[in-house]
Amino acid sequence: MELSKKAILDKTHYGLNIYAHILRSFYPDELVIHLSGKKCLPARNPFNNGKETLILENRDWVFCFQDVENPDFTGNPFDFAALYYNLTGFDLLKKLDEDLNLGILKETRFHSPCPTKKLILESIHPKVLIPKFSFFRHPVTNTIPEREISLVEVFELIKSNKYKQQTEELRSLLSPLHFGEGSGERLNSARKYKAENFDYATFSGIFSKRGDNNLLKHSGLITIDFDHISDVETLKEKLLADEYFDTEMLFISPSGDGLKWIVAIDLTKGSHQLYFKAIAAYILKTYQLEVDKSGKDISRACFLPYDSEVFINPKYLQQ
Repeated sequence: MELSKKAILDKTHYGLNIYAHILRSFYPDELVIHLSGKKCLPARNPFNNGKETLILENRDWVFCFQDVENPDFTGNPFDFAALYYNLTGFDLLKKLDEDLNLGILKETRFHSPCPTKKLILESIHPKVLIPKFSFFRHPVTNTIPEREISLVEVFELIKSNKYKQQTEELRSLLSPLHFGEGSGERLNSARKYKAENFDYATFSGIFSKRGDNNLLKHSGLITIDFDHISDVETLKEKLLADEYFDTEMLFISPSGDGLKWIVAIDLTKGSHQLYFKAIAAYILKTYQLEVDKSGKDISRACFLPYDSEVFINPKYLQQ
């Protein structure tokens, strides 16, 4: 692949990651970009004394910038990067490729003028790495994982009848209670039943023992929980069509009135917790919904229900 502006835009979400990388260098402990549809909420402008006057907007598949106090301060991601790095031309593109770990120059060197048939096939049909994480047997008080499990294996478990009886029993206990309403003995019985009868997974990683301090390897996934949703199917359609996040897996929660939305995150661009804050803010602004705050925990336990319509990204099934 040739090192070009188009190649960089293709690998940085139309340039948005370039802004995020630069802004984080100025404000490392802050959520620097708040997405809302194709626009972003005003961000801090390091070139205007840190004021929240920087506007980023997708214009013809490139995120362009402008300062609301200075109409002349405007341009594209490469103009913004040139201000930060004090570089232009190929030197600027090379610096972005290196600092954002895009690997474009490495790919260019990798492909020789006369590649072998094997390399040609791999470039046309690149192998997809299937995320793996820890799987735990019930009850939830068991914090020692039984084994590592892949996203495809979990997909097959949820789609099969393995957890059908438990799921139907739990929903029968909750049937008089709509969207999380109600309390007392019946609701407590349902919670106790779920904790004692459902296997679970920690989608965000492999652990020696469940707990953030016992993480062995992050999976590159994060689970976003939607609880007590009045129209699950409509939300499901919206999430699958979301323009900023590709769904890795999506299924209805054991209770039947929520969704588990699993998306990929890039830990070279930010921490698990930073991604959770950003996604939660995006969901609130875009869908007017608050997500379960437990998603910020890397070791967050996710119960595995029965869902015959569970969705998995098709790329994982084309192996």
